[in-house]
Amino acid sequence: MITDLTEGKPSKILWSFSIPMLLSVVFQQLYNIVDSIVAGKFVGAQALAAVGASYPITMIFMAIATGAKRRCGCYYFAVVRCENFEKLKTSIFTSIISMTVLAAILTIFGIVFCSGMLKMLSTPENIFSDSMTYLNIYIGGLIFLFLYNICTGIFTAMGDSKTPLYFLIMSSVGNIILDLVFVIVFNMGVAGVGWATFIAQCISSLLAFAILLKRVHGIKSGTYKKIFNPYARTYFKNCNTEYLAAKFCIGRKFIYTSRVNSFGSDVIAGYSAAIKLNTFAITSFSTLGNAMSSYTAQNTGARKLLRIPEGLKAGIVMLIVVSLPFFIAYFVFPNTMMNIFVKSSETGIIDVGRIFLKIVTPFYFVISAKLTFDGILRGAGRMRAFMASTFTDLLLRVILAYVFSYALNSEVGIWLSWPVGWTIAAVISAVFYFIYYKTTIKNVQINCTVFSFLNMNKHLFYNLFNVVVINRIKGIFTVTA
Repeated sequence: MITDLTEGKPSKILWSFSIPMLLSVVFQQLYNIVDSIVAGKFVGAQALAAVGASYPITMIFMAIATGAKRRCGCYYFAVVRCENFEKLKTSIFTSIISMTVLAAILTIFGIVFCSGMLKMLSTPENIFSDSMTYLNIYIGGLIFLFLYNICTGIFTAMGDSKTPLYFLIMSSVGNIILDLVFVIVFNMGVAGVGWATFIAQCISSLLAFAILLKRVHGIKSGTYKKIFNPYARTYFKNCNTEYLAAKFCIGRKFIYTSRVNSFGSDVIAGYSAAIKLNTFAITSFSTLGNAMSSYTAQNTGARKLLRIPEGLKAGIVMLIVVSLPFFIAYFVFPNTMMNIFVKSSETGIIDVGRIFLKIVTPFYFVISAKLTFDGILRGAGRMRAFMASTFTDLLLRVILAYVFSYALNSEVGIWLSWPVGWTIAAVISAVFYFIYYKTTIKNVQINCTVFSFLNMNKHLFYNLFNVVVINRIKGIFTVTA
């Protein structure tokens, strides 16, 4: 099933396309959030800090997987729109095999350098062992993480955002049940949290893969090569920028988190809980940005560029609607949100998270606007512009985190780097979009307006021609006679 985003009212089709994806985000985020809740509530504050200390490393692997998923998804859109199903099948098999190989390499790397990465992050000794346990289990399941992301990316590119949701709901519920059973019943501590995530990811990825194979085999096509033909080069070309971003993100997360961890386990625990809440919000905004990317890619491929500004208006309204509940929950009730993760007696940890949320959440509307513009830029193939704004944000937050934290001698300085980086990057993304609008879309709009005017007034021009030219000629011949 392929959803056509080139016809119909943009706001209606974007909401219809995005809601299943948003629900997927909700259940996908339950993985990380439930892990932290169970660790903090049923094991202790140090367990929450241990899971939080390893979180930046797990997010690095997630960034690589989702980066390939997003960019290659745009490529699949273009292929689907051209109805080149031989090329589509080849690209799908190439991407699956490539991601499997990459996951295997990263698994070996992660297991070998797990201890070294945690030391680079300045992980405190009192939580180091638990962090190692959780991280090793997570790394062991990387192949399932990568397989699931590439499969869901292909589903989304085909316009099917519902199928991954059904399996994700099932596996998320399973993750919650397994978390509670392993930690409360079997008293497995942090290891139980890790194994619950491992099993849940395994189930969701295998189900997604099975359905994808069935779909691919059901698509009628001519003869095609499964791997490593000329189409494979296009796949890697499309992924290069995302891999570059992921590599840059790796360095940023290590440097940034190292500074956070230097303030001790209470700050790590508070930041861990708050960042899970923040990631939930940002991932939701990113999902709507991805929907804009899909919308732009399809309409660009169909040569319907005039629909893109209409989609932008609808996308901004969508992001405001989604941003507002997060802002109210986190800004107005920060203590309540933090109490989800830790006991109310852990006042030091709660204060850390509360201050972070108070500083960051007012700028949710700024970052959501940036992600809307970014979605259009990615979908239109303006990857350099997208990368410029993204790198600016990532680099500024690292530099300012150190400058502000040393100047204030407090972790609060780290939190202040977020709104500054977001604001500047949002302005850059907006500027690049308006350049794209003026240089590309505006020209199409002008051409269409001129053509429409000429077409609508062809009878007027015909009558004028008769009056001015034909009658003049008749007059000449009449005088001659």
